[in-house]
Amino acid sequence: MTDEVPGEGPGGNEPEASDSLKAFGEVVKVFRKRAGLTQEQFARLVGYSVPTIASIEQGRRLPSVDFVARAEEVLDAFGVIRAAAKHLARKPGLASWFRQWARLELQAVTLYTYENRLVPGLLQMPAYAKTLFDEQIPALGDDEIEPLLTARVDRTKLLTERPHTIYSFIIEEHVLRRLTGGPEVMREQIDHILDLCVQRNIDIQIMPQSRGHHAGLGGPLQLLETPENKWYAYCEGQENGVLISDPKVVSILQKRYARMRAQALSAEESVSLLREMRGAT
Repeated sequence: MTDEVPGEGPGGNEPEASDSLKAFGEVVKVFRKRAGLTQEQFARLVGYSVPTIASIEQGRRLPSVDFVARAEEVLDAFGVIRAAAKHLARKPGLASWFRQWARLELQAVTLYTYENRLVPGLLQMPAYAKTLFDEQIPALGDDEIEPLLTARVDRTKLLTERPHTIYSFIIEEHVLRRLTGGPEVMREQIDHILDLCVQRNIDIQIMPQSRGHHAGLGGPLQLLETPENKWYAYCEGQENGVLISDPKVVSILQKRYARMRAQALSAEESVSLLREMRGAT
């Protein structure tokens, strides 16, 4: 996938309407009517429900990448729908290469994350996140840090606002032993992770330092499944990120993640280790 569709809205399938969402909905409506289609007819052609079509046209729902592509094709929209999608709900504080993935996160039914550098963004407490921004190179001013921190905190709301999404996190043990921000910040961070461990839709596993080799040594990895049961992957480095939609590549990364889940500590063992680390900080 090469087309960037930037933007992030509030969590959930029905974000607060914004000017960009309303404008996009109007574009879709105009082309639907130009094609002589009712919402019911259009819904059948693109494979979405009538309520979903209505919500998108009213500017109350972020369209998925799949919807944009199908609507563009079905309505023969001369690239207008795809172009309009590029300006949806653009939100400050997100790196340009991350916006497309952040948008997919909002509608994911399954989300897997492996991290070997730091606590995953969706799990970060404000004090931990602020430490990362405070220590960033080149240095950031307070006016630059504020939108970054706000965007990071907003993303964490997904865990509570989407209780039917299945979340899995695998975190390297050394990430949680590093005193990022100092002992007090890490105690708060570990307490937060322990609180999340009791949620029935969230699995958190630790990859122990004693595991000499495992399937994730290629680097951080995220996988998600859309409501249309399509899978995407995302890999991030310094100053860049890659969204992967090629089914063959995604399948390889799914296999690696499945192996990592078997190689990491179980959820119960991970909780025990977290409690041990909590007491040592």
